[in-house]
Amino acid sequence: SNQTSAAPSSCSPLMSTVRAINLVLPETEVHLAGSSIDGQLVLNLKSTLVDPVMKVELVGRGYLTWLEEDNPELDYDKSTACTNQALYISEERNFYIEDGWLDSGVHTFDFHFSFPPSIPSTFTSKIGCISYFVQGTCCSRQIVLAKEERYLLLQGTAGDHRRHVKDMAPLVVQARKDVVYFCCFSHGSVILRISLEKRVFYPGETIVFVTDITNRTCMYVRKVVFTVYCIALYSGFSSRGERHFLEDRNEVTKLESQIDMAPSDVMRVTSALVLPKPMPVTSTLMDNKIMAFRYELVATSDLPCTTSTLVGRVPIVVAATPEQSTM
Repeated sequence: SNQTSAAPSSCSPLMSTVRAINLVLPETEVHLAGSSIDGQLVLNLKSTLVDPVMKVELVGRGYLTWLEEDNPELDYDKSTACTNQALYISEERNFYIEDGWLDSGVHTFDFHFSFPPSIPSTFTSKIGCISYFVQGTCCSRQIVLAKEERYLLLQGTAGDHRRHVKDMAPLVVQARKDVVYFCCFSHGSVILRISLEKRVFYPGETIVFVTDITNRTCMYVRKVVFTVYCIALYSGFSSRGERHFLEDRNEVTKLESQIDMAPSDVMRVTSALVLPKPMPVTSTLMDNKIMAFRYELVATSDLPCTTSTLVGRVPIVVAATPEQSTM
């Protein structure tokens, strides 16, 4: 995780009092929404500190921004900045300092925070981000003497996956591409059929699927690329208060299968893709306030000696836990 520390400055006797400040957090790689976190703020003082203010904050927020062209047909560029933000959690713990001073040496302050069950996952793209961090601060007489910030990875659990499954396409998807080869005065087609055992998966799970390929051309089919895409829908506002939407595709995981399939051949390929942790669950704008998420498993194959590309798309749902992925 990212970590930034503000080392105490030596520009004044007060600020040189602090030798170090550290956050001690559990070695949890990914935190779950609805869980809790226990930690310690450790302060090391060179000398006595009078009127100290010690606090720890847990903050989770989302932010997005993009530029949208007002009129692409105009000769000059004029764009509108669309932005939005959301605060998912903001909690603060202030520690009571007995007698109003701290002696030199090491002082430890215990803290506990609970994550709300409805907050979204950590997420980053070129358009927006959702991030969580814990920050510990030492102040005296309204002067910040030292602080440390630690970012957390959080897996959201909100989102009703059954609502998304209800109207989805079947677990078997077929794509066909007809091609004409002028070099040998022939034509043909390639048919790709993707089969899934289920359509709901959870972060960290392995997606296993079967692809049947029928090559009815006079050329070899060399490669099929399988990619899981996260399609994010962003909701932002212009400076005039107008609401704008932007849909953006982000690659989650990818697999290239070299198949070297002969002309007029039929082949079955079993593939597996591992989903990362954490990742946003399939959701709506109502769930996350400023951005929504859905997923597709996409198979593509560039057909040789043509400019054609065969594309097969299977919508899938990412749920929060293994119990939800049994559909």
